[in-house]
Amino acid sequence: MTPDAAASPLTAALEIASYLDSKEIPCVVMGGLAVQHWGEPGATRVVDAAVMVPAESVDDFLEETVGAFRPRIADAATFARQSRVLLVRAGNDVPIDLSLGIPGYEEEVMRRAVTVEWTGAQVRLIGAEDLIIHKCVAGRPRDLEDVRSILERRGERPDLAYVRWYACEPSEPVAPEGKPRSRPPEGKDSAKREVDACPELW
Repeated sequence: MTPDAAASPLTAALEIASYLDSKEIPCVVMGGLAVQHWGEPGATRVVDAAVMVPAESVDDFLEETVGAFRPRIADAATFARQSRVLLVRAGNDVPIDLSLGIPGYEEEVMRRAVTVEWTGAQVRLIGAEDLIIHKCVAGRPRDLEDVRSILERRGERPDLAYVRWYACEPSEPVAPEGKPRSRPPEGKDSAKREVDACPELW
């Protein structure tokens, strides 16, 4: 992905990633910027990212982040405690949706994230397989188009066994890599319909 593809959100993503790295908080960039890297380049106006913060540190993390980034709503920290999404703005005014990960599947997403270099800075980006899973769970027509673009653009075949295992109700007791099943993303039970609508995943 070239910097010109989404210069303003890219700058915002680098800003939040640098901040979180300074706090030693695991983070992955997802959403439209990830689709631009793995799939079809296109415009995006929001930075989507996820973090893993220990439960006992969430309150401090929210207050510190609201102090470092301008909140988009009143009492953003309280809203984030309820919704697990912190709504802030980067220094260039680009919206950032910062999701609080839950132990289980989101930890696997963090583990499988890949490091990419954007304009000389390194950022952790959601892996192709996990981006496909998130898109299947969302299930909108645009999401399925994104899945197809990821499958068409990738130079190598993604781990479809991993995708199907997490995106659909698995019959196997353990994941393809031999690990016990961890918590899948919300909405997994409805995701099989979306997987079935994208035969490339089979």
